[in-house]
Amino acid sequence: MKITFLGTGTSQGIPVITCNCIVCRSTDHKDKRLRVSILLETADKTMVIDSGPDFRYQMLRAGVKDLDAILYTHEHKDHVAGLDDIRPFNYLLKKNIDIYATERVQQALKKEFSYIFSDVRYPGLPQIDMHTIDGDVFNIGETPIIPLEIMHYRLPILGFRIGEFTYITDAKTISDETVAKVRGTKILVVNALQKEEHISHFTLDEAIAFAAKIGAETTYLTHISHNMGLHESVEKDLPPNIKLAYDGLTLYSE
Repeated sequence: MKITFLGTGTSQGIPVITCNCIVCRSTDHKDKRLRVSILLETADKTMVIDSGPDFRYQMLRAGVKDLDAILYTHEHKDHVAGLDDIRPFNYLLKKNIDIYATERVQQALKKEFSYIFSDVRYPGLPQIDMHTIDGDVFNIGETPIIPLEIMHYRLPILGFRIGEFTYITDAKTISDETVAKVRGTKILVVNALQKEEHISHFTLDEAIAFAAKIGAETTYLTHISHNMGLHESVEKDLPPNIKLAYDGLTLYSE
């Protein structure tokens, strides 16, 4: 499976356009982070986890020519706002896009994008097929997907394990039951918002502690705010098997 980080940033802590902080002034492309999203290409399917406000540009930037499915971790705007931009894929590929989400997230999408679900089918609307994630393992094509329950402060959200790869974002609390499902992962992706304490996201130290608990061969940190600091200076202080992800980073997993 080919894994491409479409975005590794967050709306949390994003400064105004006139900000003059060291991250915003950085010329290192690894410090230029769009909202968090990831592209997974298996032998028979192309899927994205979350479609935030930057979705259209992310897909153009990555040169994505096909899309079969979007999986949603939760309903917050920075993870769902780009759903409307599947329309070019509907038009060019002449197919519906499969959407995988919990019942609660589906209700949020129906409220946010009511026109997509209207009985009156206006020409050119996004064309989707909705699938409910109920906690059980499900398949997208030939690939089994294990949903992982995560707590984003008091909001239950999802991570996903796919083979030897696990993707978790917006986590603050992870149960022992979920930890057991993640163990054995070779590539772990987990959120690390900033160094300072935060009510609903892992800090850098919390993400490092979780990575140590899982023991993956390599852990990549994502959902990074500009408060974290410069990519180069942060990464040099990380344990050898933990790295900061960056937009455009490509990995491969079984």
